[in-house]
Amino acid sequence: MTPDIHGHCDVAFSAVWEAFEANFAEGLELGARFSLVCEGEVVADLWAGHADKAQTRAFDERTLTMVYSTTKAVAATMIARLVEQGRLTYDQPVATVWPEFAANGKGAITVAQVLSHQAGLPGFVEQMDPGLWFDPAAIAAKLAAMAPMWPPGSASGYHALTVGYLTGEIFRRVDGRSMGTALKADICDPAGLDLWIGLPDSEHDRTAEFKPPTALPAFGEVTDPKKAAFLTPWAAPNGRGPEWRRMEVPSANGHATAEALAKFMGALAGDGELDGVHILSPAVRDLARAQQIKGPDLVLPFVLSWGAGFMRNPPNMFFGSGIGTFGHSGWGGSCAFADPEAGLAGAYVMNRQDVHLIGDPRSRRLINAAYESL
Repeated sequence: MTPDIHGHCDVAFSAVWEAFEANFAEGLELGARFSLVCEGEVVADLWAGHADKAQTRAFDERTLTMVYSTTKAVAATMIARLVEQGRLTYDQPVATVWPEFAANGKGAITVAQVLSHQAGLPGFVEQMDPGLWFDPAAIAAKLAAMAPMWPPGSASGYHALTVGYLTGEIFRRVDGRSMGTALKADICDPAGLDLWIGLPDSEHDRTAEFKPPTALPAFGEVTDPKKAAFLTPWAAPNGRGPEWRRMEVPSANGHATAEALAKFMGALAGDGELDGVHILSPAVRDLARAQQIKGPDLVLPFVLSWGAGFMRNPPNMFFGSGIGTFGHSGWGGSCAFADPEAGLAGAYVMNRQDVHLIGDPRSRRLINAAYESL
């Protein structure tokens, strides 16, 4: 039985409503929300289902969902703001703001190379206590001392968790604040966005409970970079409870509503302004979405094109048909995207996770419907 769908959808985008309804009708969802912005206006904002596995709590307009790696799109924007402010450049060696990072031959690695997963630091092959992930300073120090797993700049290899600790430390060294603190103070509070990196305890009761997938993703041939990023018992922390929610991991533990993410990305698709709050200039946005590297990724089983922290839509077209579209996907299915050429942006969040590493079929159906409606 298809649950009641709540929210609104402009008649011009009725295909989006139909696609959202189809995801539930086919039994693909537990709870989900999809929000779409066109030319700065929210033209669709739909939610349905349940926020918990027992199906006792409705997934509603206040439900917060952890968006896993979709957080990286927000982190990339926060670093881009430092570039716009003239406090950082993409071609600047990381060691100029973080001297310890130069250890073991990493002195020439640039900010852009870190953001585009070229630094060779996707995780740790040698055994460690997975509880260390709850200590960002310790992980940052461990990464600073580490030797790259491949020649930096020669290839990308998805830094699933570690890129958040790297970008978080870079941001803190330049700005003096944590990234989550700056996001809240400079953007989310003044713009009224329900978007968090570091979720206070007062908001925990609104979070969705995840239903994990029944199978593992297909990573292809097992290699040391893949092991380090995903395939060891210590590649991620054990548990996703209150301690994980309240700490700041800009690669993996952002919490948001789809509406907040869509509005955030909508500013990037437009003039960079959101309700009187400056997010990012179009000129720096274009620097951030410009290709840094393209080729077979050493961790994810795809040929990928990376910007400075953003996934670029070609060659896989995960985010509809826009050639200039950029954004990020998150483990289990979430995503956020922006297409400046079409003036389109959107976000999809859910709590029934699937095995697709990128380009979940549910979000692709929704985004394709949006493009077909233009």
